[in-house]
Amino acid sequence: MTWDEYREHDAVGLAELVKSGAVSPVELLEAALARADAVEPTLNAIRHRLDDDARTRARGPLSGPFAGVPFLIKDLGQHLAGVPTGSGNRSLARFPRPETSTVVRRWLDAGLVVFGRTATPEFGARAITEPVAGGPTRNPWDPSRTPGGSSGGSAAAVAAGVVPVAGGNDGGGSIRIPAAACGLFGLKPGRGVVPSGPDVDEVFHGAAVQGVLSRTVRDSAAMLDVLAGSAPEDPYRVAPAERPYADAVVDDPRPLRIGLTTVSSLGGPVDPEAAAAVRDAGELLTGLGHVVEESAPAIDGQRLATDFLTTWFAMVAAEVAAAREFTGCAEGDFEIETRIMAAIGRSLAAPGYLATQSRWHQYTRALSAFHERYDMLLTPTTARPAWPIGEFDLARPVRLAARGLLAARIGGVLGRMRLVEKLAVANLEPAPFTQLANVTGRPASSVPLARTSSGLPLGIQFVGRPGSEPELLALAAQLERARPWAHLRPSPPDSPPLPDSPPLPDSPSAA
Repeated sequence: MTWDEYREHDAVGLAELVKSGAVSPVELLEAALARADAVEPTLNAIRHRLDDDARTRARGPLSGPFAGVPFLIKDLGQHLAGVPTGSGNRSLARFPRPETSTVVRRWLDAGLVVFGRTATPEFGARAITEPVAGGPTRNPWDPSRTPGGSSGGSAAAVAAGVVPVAGGNDGGGSIRIPAAACGLFGLKPGRGVVPSGPDVDEVFHGAAVQGVLSRTVRDSAAMLDVLAGSAPEDPYRVAPAERPYADAVVDDPRPLRIGLTTVSSLGGPVDPEAAAAVRDAGELLTGLGHVVEESAPAIDGQRLATDFLTTWFAMVAAEVAAAREFTGCAEGDFEIETRIMAAIGRSLAAPGYLATQSRWHQYTRALSAFHERYDMLLTPTTARPAWPIGEFDLARPVRLAARGLLAARIGGVLGRMRLVEKLAVANLEPAPFTQLANVTGRPASSVPLARTSSGLPLGIQFVGRPGSEPELLALAAQLERARPWAHLRPSPPDSPPLPDSPPLPDSPSAA
């Protein structure tokens, strides 16, 4: 099987080939491995290869809806027993995990063949994938640019045709931002729909959830059928969908009322092409029978960003403490940005933190009021197309000042420095639209409906009501039929095209 033949199919299509006996899991795996070998020198998307284990699994009996399909899991929050989960950190990358995450177990039970872990920023704490441990991951559409974060490794691998779908998770846009940067579909399920255990009950007060990035909508729908459903360790149970999510993509959705905005909640600039993509989508949606109006939830975006980051910094502090306990590593074994966030998190007072959480519920009520009138909120996914690698590196003088304050353990002073402003810009300015869905626990999607004049992908975001995953999938599938995108392949501007994998030797098909 050549790469061109492999790339023609999404994960559902590859599973059908295996089921029919037209191709074997071994052939599919070798196609994926060859493609990974061809593009990895450029992309640096896969942090840990598991080729031998995957070959053993591909030769054995496999069952499930995705039996024999090659797959990559994210190197954060998706543990495989006996294999390290590095989380973008050099110390954690040396320590195998004792148990397999619930979502990974469900992927394995579905018959997927996992052959690697994809790159992520340290603890997934940034909207870029440029960890010190392993170096930056690059965007297949333009290797000088980021694939986004924190699921940037998975996004780059899917966009480059290594796998048709890969694992991701989303705590502030970490599925949707890379999907937008790399021309993919990304669905963030609502709070509690997909379990996070068994090692944790929920992550980031339930704002962080597990999912996938895919080229086709039907792959994400079928994957949600695999992942969704409460586990015994979950803190609460969410009612299951009335029918399989895969069924939702077959028919067009009912006519929807959609509120549209292109204004950044932070008051920052929005690239004219990103805004134009949303307005163009609004016209397309109107032509498909939906009602689209200019409207946005009554929410103070600056306040929400501050409250999001306050909780985020506290979570990073907890992550650093847990990593130190698990590995015995020192404070200096973390990146300077991580140490800054953790120091600020440790300096927070409990009453202020509780007030932040109270305001999270206020944002939920405001979005609920918006959804009384509108079925969906439509925005750009990101304020601009994929940005250059290294754009948000801290300047050397700032790094030196921060190191001095960290050594003196003055986290409160760090919190008052313009340094925090810099971190906020690095995390939120390019993508100010995604955090609302996380804070409120609502499902949201990024649809790769547009390209810039230079050919870079642009995503448009939909935010729905609780339980609206079927409607988000149906709407995305309707747009996919109206303006297909899965056939588009990266050819990076101002650089040689990514190399095609050589044809593979013939091998016997599955019996």
